[in-house]
Amino acid sequence: MKRALAAAVSMVALLAGGCSGGDDGEPTDARETSTEAAAEGAAAVPSPGCDRGATAPADLAEGSIDVRGAARRFLLSAPAHEEGSDPLPLVLDFHGLAEGADIHAEMTQLGPLGVEEGFVTVFPHGTGEPVRWDVGTDPTANDDLTYVDALLDYVGRERCIDTSRVYATGLSNGAMMASAVGCAMADRVAAIVPIAGILLPEPCEPARPVPVLTIHGTADPILLFNGGIGTEVLDSALGGGGGDGTTTTTAPPDLDGPGYPETVRGWAALDGCDPDSAEDERISDGVVRRTFDCPEDTPVEFIIVEGGGHSWPSSAFSRSIENVVGHTTFEVDASAELWAFVRQFHLPAP
Repeated sequence: MKRALAAAVSMVALLAGGCSGGDDGEPTDARETSTEAAAEGAAAVPSPGCDRGATAPADLAEGSIDVRGAARRFLLSAPAHEEGSDPLPLVLDFHGLAEGADIHAEMTQLGPLGVEEGFVTVFPHGTGEPVRWDVGTDPTANDDLTYVDALLDYVGRERCIDTSRVYATGLSNGAMMASAVGCAMADRVAAIVPIAGILLPEPCEPARPVPVLTIHGTADPILLFNGGIGTEVLDSALGGGGGDGTTTTTAPPDLDGPGYPETVRGWAALDGCDPDSAEDERISDGVVRRTFDCPEDTPVEFIIVEGGGHSWPSSAFSRSIENVVGHTTFEVDASAELWAFVRQFHLPAP
C-alpha cells in the first residue's frame, strides 16, 4: 500500500510539472462478451507463434526484450492455447506515471479477464524515474513506440496471436500512451481505450480511422475534467495546505466544455464522425455514455463518471488509494467495458 501511495503522489508531482491535457451500485452490464461473436465474419491473421503448437497458460509471466540496446521488461498473462485453435486477440495495457506494470496489472485485473474471455494481455513497462511513457507520435524519435512495435513482434513469435485483433488501453500517462499508439500504430492496433487521460497528440495522422472508447471522471483531482492539472492533490498528500478548515470550491463540470470533452470531440472529427452530434444515455445513476454519429466501423464513445476520480472504475485497488486519486465508482466496470468494445473490431485485410 505504501508503494502504491508513493507512486500516486509521484504521479501528481510529475504531471504538475509538464503534462496537459453518484452513488455506487452494481456495475452496469457491458455488452455481451464472447470471443466467438467478436469480429464476426473476419478472417484471423495468425502470428508466427501459431506454428509453435500448444502453449501453456501464463499468469503475469515476466519477460524482457532488447530495444535499441536497452533491456525492456513486460508482464504477460494468457490462457492456455491448444494446437490448431483459433489465434487469440491481444490487449496492450499501459501503466500510469510512476505506477509500473506490476501495480497496474493489479489495478485493472485484465490478466484474469483475458484468461476467462480468451485473450492475451501484455503489460508493458516504461522507463525513467519515476517510470513513465514518451507520448510523442514520431516512431523514429520515440523509443517507447519502437519498444511497443518490437514487443508485438516478440509476443507474436512466442504465442498464437490474431494480429488483426490487437488493442491498446491504459490509465493516465498510460492512456496518453494508448492514444499515441492509436495515432502512430493504427496499422497494428485495431482500437484504443484510454482511461482517465485520453490525448489527441499533434500531429496525429493514423493510417486508418481508429475506434475509440474513453472513460473520465468529472471529479478527477489530477487530470481535471475540463482541463488542467490538480496540484492541490499533491499539496494535500504531502501534508501541506488545506489545514485551516477551509474548503476549495470548483465550478461544476461542463460536460460539453473544454478539456476532455473537447479532446473526445477532436477524436470524433479525426475519425470522420460529426463532432457536434453527441448523444448522451444515462446507463446508471452516476454514469453517462456519450456516442457520436460516426461511420459504422469507427465509433467514438465517451463514458462520463459523475463524481468519478482519477481511477479505474470497479477496481478494488483504485478504491484503496481514494485519498489520493478520488472516488472510484463501481457502477461501471472499466475492464468489462473495454473488452466489450474492442472485441468488435479487427484491422482491415491487407
